[in-house]
Amino acid sequence: MARRRKRKSRRRQEGRRILEHVPQYSIESGEEKPVTAARKFIQSEGILPPALLLVKRNEHTTDRYFWAEKGLFGAQYVEENHFLFPSLRIFDSTVEKVAVGVQ
Repeated sequence: MARRRKRKSRRRQEGRRILEHVPQYSIESGEEKPVTAARKFIQSEGILPPALLLVKRNEHTTDRYFWAEKGLFGAQYVEENHFLFPSLRIFDSTVEKVAVGVQ
């Protein structure tokens, strides 16, 4: 029996394209939980939103978080609901201009 491919959400793909233009930081969680490590890193480095944090939990797993004015969110949630975040509207218009070819 043929396997059906999972349908890719256009809204999530658009959100992923927008997040590509946000500054990214890669850290390791160490002994702490990934979200705690992300919060401590944000505080110690004074990172301003919007930012994407890639927290390496172990050699196989990396958790992705989005730092916004409203707090820390899972990156997948932000991809699906990018229109709820005012700080991403700047990047949204940039992505649209590039997609259309106007600069």
